[in-house]
Amino acid sequence: MDQIVSHIQIDSDEFLENRKQYLELLDKHHDILSRVMRGGPSHAIDKHRARGKLLARERIDMLVDPHTPFLELNTLAAYGQHHDGFPSAGIVTGIGVIHGREAVIIANDATVKGGTYIKETIRKHIRAQEIAMQNHLPCVYMVDSGGVFLPEQARVFPDKDDFGRIFYNQARLSAMGCPQISIVMGSCTAGGAYVPAMSDETIIVKNQGTIFIGGPPLVKAATGEEVTPEELGGADVHTSKSGVADHLAENDQHAITICRSIFETLQPTERQPLERLPAEEPAYRPEELYGIIHSNPKKQTNPYEIIARLVDGSRFHEFKARYATTLVTGFAHIMGYPVGIIANNGVLFAESSLKGTHFIQLCNFRKIPILFLQNITGFMVGKAYENAGLARDGAKLVHAVANANVPKITVITGGSFGAGNYAMAGRAFDPHFLFMWPNSRIAVMGGEQAANVLAQVKIDQLKAAGKEVNTEEIEKMRAGIRAKYEEESSAWYSSSRLWDDGIIEPLQTRQVVAMAISVSLNKKFEEPRSGVYRM
Repeated sequence: MDQIVSHIQIDSDEFLENRKQYLELLDKHHDILSRVMRGGPSHAIDKHRARGKLLARERIDMLVDPHTPFLELNTLAAYGQHHDGFPSAGIVTGIGVIHGREAVIIANDATVKGGTYIKETIRKHIRAQEIAMQNHLPCVYMVDSGGVFLPEQARVFPDKDDFGRIFYNQARLSAMGCPQISIVMGSCTAGGAYVPAMSDETIIVKNQGTIFIGGPPLVKAATGEEVTPEELGGADVHTSKSGVADHLAENDQHAITICRSIFETLQPTERQPLERLPAEEPAYRPEELYGIIHSNPKKQTNPYEIIARLVDGSRFHEFKARYATTLVTGFAHIMGYPVGIIANNGVLFAESSLKGTHFIQLCNFRKIPILFLQNITGFMVGKAYENAGLARDGAKLVHAVANANVPKITVITGGSFGAGNYAMAGRAFDPHFLFMWPNSRIAVMGGEQAANVLAQVKIDQLKAAGKEVNTEEIEKMRAGIRAKYEEESSAWYSSSRLWDDGIIEPLQTRQVVAMAISVSLNKKFEEPRSGVYRM
């Protein structure tokens, strides 16, 4: 493969200004992360520790193999919502390695409202299970939860993807051969009791873990019976009488040791073969990305400069280099793993769509995962393009993305707007993973475009009604729309609502993509297939 030749001048005023602004953005991001990852309020943390319990992330650190990474997902779920009363939506999810086996880990944070579930908690929990299904991974549930957050019950209980979906997914995962293992480290009440009850194996911590469909207050209200939590559903009851739990642990540390022992008994899965080369650092310093990414989102960042700082040796075998140049396609390696890359270099034309479709077919038949680097304003518009069949050829690309049989990993490096989001494997197209950089934005269109469109609609309405157009009022309307889009298109707004799997920093991208590819190999790739292409 040829090495990409970089044309960036790292001492230019533009580079230095871009770098300065990006580092300021990272400072803001780090500040948000540090506040969110503290968990609940200090008094709740102190109370938790006083009971001899580890915090959620401490439990995960002890569970995974030493010196192996843990890929935390959706860290900023619920950020900026619910008066910031549910940091990380009260649950920590991610992928770690346990006795050499990649696994999804879901840990309740009892310092956040007792580990209860709001809408975002459920979405985060279910998303982790979806990743387990898509990649054929075992799940570990570190349960310490009071169940549904009752004031929010109407938003979390009755619908298809509400609380009950968690248990449905457990049943489906177990049937697929993805082991389900629970460690009950605290409360496990009402519907939440089904998490350990539906697991393949369950561990419960003595004098801490409890499992019951109805707690002592409900039992007394319903039957008049007075009973303590331990008598009703403590560790001794469930390991010696009910059989709901299988292993008795003395404390958190002992429970984690038992869980690791269970993983020693799991049989290896048949992985998708993928020839991996020795990992190699890029020829250019990845830190230079901070000066390459334009601080002005209206300027197109050169995708070749990004690729040169992500791929091994900065080597890139480009496909159709001279054709439809607003879409860059080609093959490379990331941390030794082969990958097909599709990156935006402007708007999508009919030719760009055909090029992308052709390249996806190559990746399908060669069984090479695809990395989408999204920075897209959308498809070209206009009479000439529509008459030439842009929608027809764009549909081919959308077909190809939807039916790709190899893993799709999407990283939004800049803007993600309109139908371009779909064509570049946005959330609706089920990529195995979708991450955003802190500078990235996602919306149906840019704020300026939305302001102009809606203002023109208003002007046309006023004229049609024979009313006078007040220029000052129209400009005020434009400003309000721009401000609304500015807030709602940010990476933090997106991550709070789980439109992505998390915000990663540009310097983390190589490692995160490599982990995502490794995880995807736990399931054999399907054979290539496609729908009907409109010719």
